[in-house]
Amino acid sequence: MENKFTSDPISHYAEIYSTPESPVLEALNHETQASVHGAQMLSGHLQGQLLKMVSSMIRPRLILELGTYTGYSAICMAYGLAEGGLLHTVDVDDKLQEMRNRYWEQAGMSAVIRQHIGTAASVIPEIEGEFDLIFIDADKKNYGLYFDLVIDRLSSRGCIIADNVLFHGEVVWPADQQGKNAAYIHEFNQKIAADERVEQVILPIRDGLSVIRKK
Repeated sequence: MENKFTSDPISHYAEIYSTPESPVLEALNHETQASVHGAQMLSGHLQGQLLKMVSSMIRPRLILELGTYTGYSAICMAYGLAEGGLLHTVDVDDKLQEMRNRYWEQAGMSAVIRQHIGTAASVIPEIEGEFDLIFIDADKKNYGLYFDLVIDRLSSRGCIIADNVLFHGEVVWPADQQGKNAAYIHEFNQKIAADERVEQVILPIRDGLSVIRKK
């Protein structure tokens, strides 16, 4: 996603002084940019490092990811899994599965990542357990639905991270000028802000990340 919130020099500086991508993540990043449609959807270096950092601090036993794309963010979060932990990732598109599997194997994560193909709303109830980390990066229209499906299954020490919550900056535009996805995201942000069960902070990293935890 094109950066709308910090200048290119500042973003470049932040990347230089953040822990660099692993060779596997760097290769996956490059291949995605070079050959996969919609490469702006990739989490990328800074966001990926943040996901890895959060996961490493929580040491989750069970991670849920909604929206797999080429598998970059799954690798980042899987780095922090507790021993015996597992990451479930859900996507409607299986066309990139060979690529995902190849990089998960190279990263040594094949045994701890489980891919589900289907709609998130149908897959979530099939996954058993309490989630310690949830990453929402799927269809924007249903962010609120996904939150409702997972909030009661979020552990007391866990958190939800939702991507694209500033949506190109359109969320601050007048309602009649927002695109449909920006309007969906604004509704989601309002929903979270009004939910007294949680507290949240929106970080202006790339297209915006909302970090949500139970009070």
